[in-house]
Amino acid sequence: FTRQYRGVELTEAGAWLFVALQRGLESISDAVQELRGRPDAADVTIQATTAMSAFWLTPRLSAFWQSHPDIVVSQIVSDVATTSGRPDLAIRYGTLPDDGGDHSLLFRDRILAVGAPGYAERQGIKTPADLLRAPLIHMSGEEARWTGWADWFSTLGLTAPTGRRLTVNNYMIALQLAQDSAGAVLGWEGLVHPLIEQGRLSVLVPDSIPSPESFFLTTHPRAPEKARIFRDWLLSQGTGAPDGLVQDGRP
Repeated sequence: FTRQYRGVELTEAGAWLFVALQRGLESISDAVQELRGRPDAADVTIQATTAMSAFWLTPRLSAFWQSHPDIVVSQIVSDVATTSGRPDLAIRYGTLPDDGGDHSLLFRDRILAVGAPGYAERQGIKTPADLLRAPLIHMSGEEARWTGWADWFSTLGLTAPTGRRLTVNNYMIALQLAQDSAGAVLGWEGLVHPLIEQGRLSVLVPDSIPSPESFFLTTHPRAPEKARIFRDWLLSQGTGAPDGLVQDGRP
């Protein structure tokens, strides 16, 4: 320090040491946060939404463990984007960031109109225009970046829907309401395919639109080697939605 009349100020050497100490303490703080957020015995932590975890990620974990039995994977399931816990990997839906970070495209998807088996017949739905007057389930919320019904219809050259509207802020709830015949819902093919395959949901019309956003994988800069092994394996699984879906029980 250099003593002044009304206090002290840092010398050039002092300022340099201050920056070095500040960076060191920030690194220690980051490390402590990571340790606190990492579940016990987990080699890899990955964050995903409820729907992504249930329909895409979790069904693939058993196959990964068959080839990598020594890597323990722990999931942080949340529908709100957060840095809490600083996961090694995170599956996001949106525009692939161009911020210099480690982001990899997982897959792009198609967006379908889906509903309970028999819903199309009961509502007289044969074309997308028929959906305009049908009860529809909408997503809301600041964190929800899902494409909405208005966007879906607009892409197909149609006006906004006029039928009964049911709004929720959780995609899993929206899918359950659709299974209960409360209305039709937009389905991302790569996510809802298991429900269609099990006969719990049906594709209502043959028309679909390409998703304007993509599912991508973000890797933390300090992710361990085992996390990068899991990351590379997941990217090899990102082949998009399977073919062969049926419309309302009909090929």
